[in-house]
Amino acid sequence: GQLVESGGGLVQPGGSLRLSCAASKFIFSDFAMSWYRQAPGKERELVARISSAGSITEHADSVKGRFTISRDNAKNTVYLQMNSLKPDDTAMYYCFARYRGTTYWGQGTQVTVSL
Repeated sequence: GQLVESGGGLVQPGGSLRLSCAASKFIFSDFAMSWYRQAPGKERELVARISSAGSITEHADSVKGRFTISRDNAKNTVYLQMNSLKPDDTAMYYCFARYRGTTYWGQGTQVTVSL
């Protein structure tokens, strides 16, 4: 399986970005999907996750009300809409797929929130 993230970049505080993660070479609709992030010197942390059908979502307290995870199984893509970005959101953002014992990671996309 393969996951390719896109949509990262440099944005000012208060701005928005939408990350995308395109999946291939596995049955996307079977897999629960998540977004993680890792800032320099910090551990990787879960940002949000979504069930295989998209009916159940969960967001970390630090992003609740600002970020929204969604997916389009017809396009084999999961999204992370990020609004009201803060400097503390600066990190490498990773896409993660899991179905039973099978997992895949993307290569990451950098998000930098700064003036």
